[in-house]
Amino acid sequence: MSELTTVARPYAKAAFDFALEKGALEKWHDMIAFAAAVADDEQMSTFLSSAETLEKKVEVFINVCGEQLDENGQNFVRLMAENGRLKALSAVEKLYSDFRSEHEKEVTVDVTSAVKLTKKQQDNLAQTLEKRFSRKVKLNCSVDAAIVSGLYIKAGDTVIDGTVRGKLERLAHALQS
Repeated sequence: MSELTTVARPYAKAAFDFALEKGALEKWHDMIAFAAAVADDEQMSTFLSSAETLEKKVEVFINVCGEQLDENGQNFVRLMAENGRLKALSAVEKLYSDFRSEHEKEVTVDVTSAVKLTKKQQDNLAQTLEKRFSRKVKLNCSVDAAIVSGLYIKAGDTVIDGTVRGKLERLAHALQS
């Protein structure tokens, strides 16, 4: 995946810069996400690997995307196809999302708890995390009864493990050392 990320980064940055200049961040995200879904489709992936000519592959890909791609989106797909990079569209979409979140001062935080959090708890947690990260926070909440109690919070490279399971594991490790 790191190879695809390296390949995708300049495309994602170029698409993001263009969309930012045109004031169309949401529109471009939608176009790239749709094109990535098309590229990840099993039948399309098989077709793209076939012996068809580049022009035929691009034509079919753009026709499948239909009205989801405007003229600039079609040019973007053409450029990626000419360079043999259509398989990197999913990585482009992820990196584009990262650039957009950074620009909009937004961070997605994955929160795992032992029980479902109420709306009020989620709002309080989001406010607290917004102060901590100095960014707008979007919560992705999930439930895992195995953590016993507390919260496991992951935002990018930052991990806050306030779970009973995590505390027990750290205690066991300390006792074994």
